Amino acid sequence: MADGKLAGRTALVFGAGSIGPGWGNGKAAAVAYARAGATVVSIDTNEAAAQETAALIRAENGRTLALTCDVTEMADVETCVRRALDTFGGIDILHNNVGHAGMGGPVDLTEDQWLREIDINLNSMFRTCKAVLPQMLKQKRGVITNISSSAGIRYTGYPYASYYASKGGVNQFTVGLGLQYARDGIRCNAILPGLMDTPLIYAQIVGQYKSVEDMQAARHAATPPGRMGTAWDVAHAAVFLASDDAAYINAVCLPVDGGLTARCV
Repeated sequence: MADGKLAGRTALVFGAGSIGPGWGNGKAAAVAYARAGATVVSIDTNEAAAQETAALIRAENGRTLALTCDVTEMADVETCVRRALDTFGGIDILHNNVGHAGMGGPVDLTEDQWLREIDINLNSMFRTCKAVLPQMLKQKRGVITNISSSAGIRYTGYPYASYYASKGGVNQFTVGLGLQYARDGIRCNAILPGLMDTPLIYAQIVGQYKSVEDMQAARHAATPPGRMGTAWDVAHAAVFLASDDAAYINAVCLPVDGGLTARCV
C-alpha cells in the first residue's frame, strides 16, 4: 500500500531489473518508489527483468511502464526519456542504478575492458543526466540519486581497479551536479552500499571465494553488525532522499553500509 510520500511524482529507474533471482538494489528501489506513491518507469537492458519489476509494481496497484535500454548508448537513453515524458508528462526522480564489477587490476585488464567498465558505471550516469536535466530545469525541481559504492571511497579487498575508479568518479560527479544545480531546485545525492546480499554478488563476486558459503560467511564477518545489508536498505534510503523529508540534503555521498567505511580497521 502506498504511503503517499512520493505521490504525484514520476521516477525513472535505470537498472530496475535484477541480475538474478531475488532483490537487487534497482528492483527494490523501483518497488519502494511505487509503494511511496510514485509512478515508476522501470528501465533495464534485460527486457524480461524490466517487465518482472513492472509486474511486481502492478500487482500492488502501482503505476508503471517497463522499457529496455542500453545505457552505453545515448540514443537509447534519449528514447527512454522521451517515452517517459510522452507517457507521464514529467520526471521528478532520476535513479541511476546500473553498474558492473569487473575483476582485474591494470596488469590483468585490457584497455577495452577498462573503458567498458568506466562506460557502464560512470559514463552511463552522464548520459542519463544529460537527457533528464533539461526537463528538471524546465520544471525547476528534481532529484537525482546515483548508486555508487563503498568501493568509491575505500579499498574493499577485491581486485577491481576499474570499479574503484568509476565509483570514485560517480561520487564527485554527484557532488558537482548537486552544487551546480542547487539553485535550480534540483538535488543530487549518491548512495554508497557496503557489503550487501544481492544477486549481483552471486553473479560477479563469488568467483573470489572458494564457495558461495565461504563468500557469505566472509562478507557477514567483515561487517560491523555481523551481517550483510540488503537491497531494501538501499531502497529505503533512496525513497528518503527523493522525498521532501530530505529537502535540505544535497550533494551528499551517503554510505549505507552498517558502519563499514567509518571504522579504521
